[in-house]
Amino acid sequence: MGSEPVDVGRMATDSEGRELKPRPEKMPELSRIASMTVRVKDSIREHRNQIIFMLSRLVEKGKHTLQPHDLQQQLERVGAIECFSGTPIDDSAFGTLLQSAQEAVVIPPWIAMAARPRVAEWLYVRINVFELTVEELSVSEYLSFKEQLKLANPVDEFSLLEFDMSPFNAHFPRMTRPTSVGNGVEFLNKHLSTKLFKNAKALQPLVDFLRNHKYHGETLMLNDKLEDLPALRDGLKKATEYLSAVGAADAPVSAEVQQQLRALGFENGWGNCAGAIKDMMELLEDLMQAPSPVLLERFLARVPTIFNIAIISPHGYFGQSNVLGLPDTGGQVVYILDQVRALEREMLNHVQNQGLRFKPQVVVLTRLVPDAHGTSCDQRLERIEGTQYAKILRVPFRDLTKGGDAVLRTWVSRFDIWPYLEQFADDAAKELVREMGGNPDLIIGNYSDGNLVATLLSHRMRVTQCTIAHALEKTKYPASDVNWKEQEDKYHFSCQFTADLIAMNHSDFIVTSTYQEIAGGRDTVGQYESHQAFTMPGLYRVVNGINVFDPKFNIVAPGADAEVYFPYTAKERRRTEFHSAIEDLLFGSMEEPALCKCVIKNRHKPILFSMARLDRVKNLTGLVEMFGKNKKLRRLVNLVVIGGYIDPTLSKDREEMEQINLMQELIDKYQLNGDMRWIVAQKNRVRNGELYRYVADQRGAFVQPAFYEAFGLTVVEAMTCGLPTFATCHGGPAEIIEDGKSGFHIDPYNPDETAIAIAEFFERAAAEPATWDAVSNGGLERIRSKYTWEIYAHRLMTLSRVYGFWKFVSNLDRREARRYLEMFYILKYRPLVKNVPLTVDGPDRPMAGRR
Repeated sequence: MGSEPVDVGRMATDSEGRELKPRPEKMPELSRIASMTVRVKDSIREHRNQIIFMLSRLVEKGKHTLQPHDLQQQLERVGAIECFSGTPIDDSAFGTLLQSAQEAVVIPPWIAMAARPRVAEWLYVRINVFELTVEELSVSEYLSFKEQLKLANPVDEFSLLEFDMSPFNAHFPRMTRPTSVGNGVEFLNKHLSTKLFKNAKALQPLVDFLRNHKYHGETLMLNDKLEDLPALRDGLKKATEYLSAVGAADAPVSAEVQQQLRALGFENGWGNCAGAIKDMMELLEDLMQAPSPVLLERFLARVPTIFNIAIISPHGYFGQSNVLGLPDTGGQVVYILDQVRALEREMLNHVQNQGLRFKPQVVVLTRLVPDAHGTSCDQRLERIEGTQYAKILRVPFRDLTKGGDAVLRTWVSRFDIWPYLEQFADDAAKELVREMGGNPDLIIGNYSDGNLVATLLSHRMRVTQCTIAHALEKTKYPASDVNWKEQEDKYHFSCQFTADLIAMNHSDFIVTSTYQEIAGGRDTVGQYESHQAFTMPGLYRVVNGINVFDPKFNIVAPGADAEVYFPYTAKERRRTEFHSAIEDLLFGSMEEPALCKCVIKNRHKPILFSMARLDRVKNLTGLVEMFGKNKKLRRLVNLVVIGGYIDPTLSKDREEMEQINLMQELIDKYQLNGDMRWIVAQKNRVRNGELYRYVADQRGAFVQPAFYEAFGLTVVEAMTCGLPTFATCHGGPAEIIEDGKSGFHIDPYNPDETAIAIAEFFERAAAEPATWDAVSNGGLERIRSKYTWEIYAHRLMTLSRVYGFWKFVSNLDRREARRYLEMFYILKYRPLVKNVPLTVDGPDRPMAGRR
């Protein structure tokens, strides 16, 4: 290239390479934490009697952990004890510490707390119950103390691996304000642009970037006539003067115009007409004369750099029909298929607008499952409906119990998938290159397994990598880190958490649906934030796993398929041909053990409706128990639950079988037959869209009761159809819904309060119909303003181009960190995978027969 890449990610150093001064953005944080520790010590002296009473009760139970609600209860209990100072204990620094603590570890005579005074800001302290001394702990010290819950003796840092990304990120720019979290590309543009545009010479990498683009052998943007910045400036001036004189601005570009522009150094890719080309060239001139982050993003969003996208999703049954409701197959499949359609539309528009005639390719890479259970998952290639060129490419797992020479025919649980992924990535790389005719320009991973495969592929192909978690199991299963050994046989969290750490830190950028997913809220820890520091005793401890202030995080909210999900008021679009089947589904007069359980007696009551996978986190059984206990709610509405199988013998998922049996017990316990109907998972998306609207016709409501939900696609679907929605306050739905305006937040940990709130809504709606209409309309407005696939696709493609640019011109690929991750993968991940039992299959099937 014409010049060395600009290392815009580095801070100031002296002549020997030492950093000149501490990062200034960290200083206020450190001073706040030190100040809080001093104030805690003072308040302990002030409230000595109350604190002794509280802490002595806690250590009586021996070693154990406490959750936030446990600490809050203790604080309320001692608040009634007489206090001789003028400050109530809950208003003291000690009270603030307890209120901000996310957990406490009790190992007599010590109690250690992990407090979170502000979003993504942590303080670790340890209190001696008998001496009332307070020590501030480092992350490593706190985790070492916590490990003693499971280990007989403390383990020092030389005896246990500490995973720590901070040395590799010490010189990299970081955001400091919680409100900036999730806006990584804006921050990155602001920070790095100041380095890139500091003088004329520094702009040379931008010229090199524009000269670097080719597709299928065709040079794009700039040719060899424009080798440096002066030549580009002169060429832009001549080209814009020429374009001003060629005639109508909106006229298609003729062969003569193309030839003249090529002679000046400009190839295809600037626009599809003279006016568009001139507009983009003037945008570049403005950027070079008066650079700004906004101009830079606007310009990069138009540069044609991405034509081929690979989307990775190995687990479950990935197909377009008859897959929903099968094990490990749900919202992620819907999300990806809608994403593919939106991305292809965006790419087709972009290619056309930039004056190109290429056919963009979007390929979903997944696993081929020979035992397909009536789905298309045994087909190598499948065209995606609603697209011109997108397809599903399926590559089989190898049967490792037979030496890897045969195809594994059966489904594998997402918790047991780890031994197959490395070989799958090797096989898939060859298939992907063959199908695309070369490497993809962007690789998007989905969920933990897909993100690990995306990491292996992007590392090998040197391709920009995007990570989408969908859900991180560590958040869904409380204490799954410290209790990993007890749960290892069932969930293999050691492999999953290790894969998550590798993929998160290897990825070029991370897309989340909500802020909650990254950094939670005032009282809740975000999914990614929970990976900042944790320990798996005896395996390794993470002292700096992921930093939510990293500019790789970006919020890009998806929507619902507008062809399937639309308001119930759109009468001309309604799929009334499904109404007879829907009525039979909801109000059929018979129970069918394989299809439904219970019969609704009074069909004139509105329906409280829920639809989800039948696993513990989705909490459908909790919803049924809540409904069964509340007589008023049962009097006002019918409950309809769609999820899982009715017959546990039909399920292969361990957790689902447990939930099926629990659901059966609850129905019998509360004698719910007559007031509710439980229906097996429904796989027809189009009919499901009309089902939402049918429930809206009945003036019903949708409820999503999950203990935690990363985003909440069913919430968006229900709101898009105009159905008033109640959804968990833990995770994404708390951000999607404006409480009381576009829906309602509920706390699944307080089911009695939830039942009262839902009953009150239906009671008000019955007395004043405008109440129901107001919430329905509020939900529709919320969706239109923020949650559409068009907005999503445009933003995701812009992010991909911007991060690709910075990766080209700077140290954004973090080569040192990637070498560290390679070692972690080889020394930790590979040995852990060997402990996961392999799936036993049927007769041999040669690999050659898979096509």
